[in-house]
Amino acid sequence: MHYAPGQEPCPLPYSPFKSCTVPRPIGWLSTVSRDGVANLAPYSQWQNLTFDPPMVMFAANQYSDGRRKHTVINAEETGWFVWNMATYGLRDAVNISAAEWPDGVDEFDKAGVTKAACVDAPGPRVAESPCHFECRYLSTHRLRGSSAHGWVDVVYGEVARIHVNDAALTPEGKIDILRLRPLARLGYYDYTSVTEVFEMRIPGASEMTAAGLEGKGS
Repeated sequence: MHYAPGQEPCPLPYSPFKSCTVPRPIGWLSTVSRDGVANLAPYSQWQNLTFDPPMVMFAANQYSDGRRKHTVINAEETGWFVWNMATYGLRDAVNISAAEWPDGVDEFDKAGVTKAACVDAPGPRVAESPCHFECRYLSTHRLRGSSAHGWVDVVYGEVARIHVNDAALTPEGKIDILRLRPLARLGYYDYTSVTEVFEMRIPGASEMTAAGLEGKGS
C-alpha cells in the first residue's frame, strides 16, 4: 500500500501519518496572556532541538476558522512559555486541558491542577507535574497549510530554567522514568506511557561523547 497525500485518497479508513512517527512526547504547555489569564494545553508536536544552550520547539495548528492557538499568542506577547511533564497519573488533567475552551477560561481550573509560581516566566506551572522547563520565547515560523486548519505555527524557545522535584529522582541522580511514566502520543485516540527502559551504548564512543549522551554535566 502506498499513496500520495493531498493528491490521492488514503486507501485506509484511518490515515497512517500520525501513527508512524510514534511515540511523540507531550508538550504540556502553560502560558499567561497579557491580561493575566492562565492557559494550559497539550501539544504532541513537541521536541528538544539542541542542548548547548538547551532549546525546544512545538508546533501548533491553528483552528479551522483561522484563529491561532492561545499558547502561541501568549508566548509571542509575553516572551515565555512553560513545559510541564505530562505523566500517566496526570493523564485525565492533560486530556481535559486539550479541549477547545473559549477565551478567558483558565484551563488550570478546568483540569483541576494547581498553579505554582515560576522563577523567571510570568505564567504559572503545574504544581503536580514533577518536571518543568521555563522557556524564553525565541521565534515563530508559520508554515502554510492546504486548509485553514493545516496552517501551523512552529515556535522555538530556549530553556532558561529547569525544575525537577527531588522525589522524581533515583538515588543516582537521574529522572526516575519508570516511576513517573511520562505520557506519549500515538495515532488515532491512542496514547502510551513509558513502562520499560533499556540501555544501549554506542560502540567505540569517545569519553566525551559518551558523557554527553548520558547527560553528564549538562
